[in-house]
Amino acid sequence: MIRIVDPIDDLAAVAAFYADAPDYWVLADGVPPGPQKAAEFFTDTPPNCDPAESHHLGLFLEGRLSGLAELSFGFPEVGDAYLGLLMLGPWAQGVGHGRVMLNEVETRARSMGAPNLYLAVLAGNPRGRAFWDREGFADTGLGRDTVVGDRAERITRLVKPL
Repeated sequence: MIRIVDPIDDLAAVAAFYADAPDYWVLADGVPPGPQKAAEFFTDTPPNCDPAESHHLGLFLEGRLSGLAELSFGFPEVGDAYLGLLMLGPWAQGVGHGRVMLNEVETRARSMGAPNLYLAVLAGNPRGRAFWDREGFADTGLGRDTVVGDRAERITRLVKPL
């Protein structure tokens, strides 16, 4: 079941999910996520996007939060949709749940009239990149280098026309 997650009612579930599935955040931030990272799920958006207009989605398997997605509107251009996060717990990976979550995100983006869905992928996440490639996302040619802990990391922007 996929549903909107609430910053008050579901904050503890998001924090528990991050504690049980820290790998992405260790890759992206260089440290395991703490309680503040769970709160930031509900407020972090790309530039010029309103967190109140974003869709914060949770995938629940047998009552357990097993995946999260954050969909914002208005970046990089007005009208575009941006997938800030799509993350599954290790127990939910490899059986099609990522595709189900992405289909929900794409449906919501289309319903808002977005012509494109953008996202960013870390070079250090080859499994993630392979997923996005399989799902029809293409490299925009835009990206940036950043430092995570003591290592350099390349972030590449991808797009999928809707």
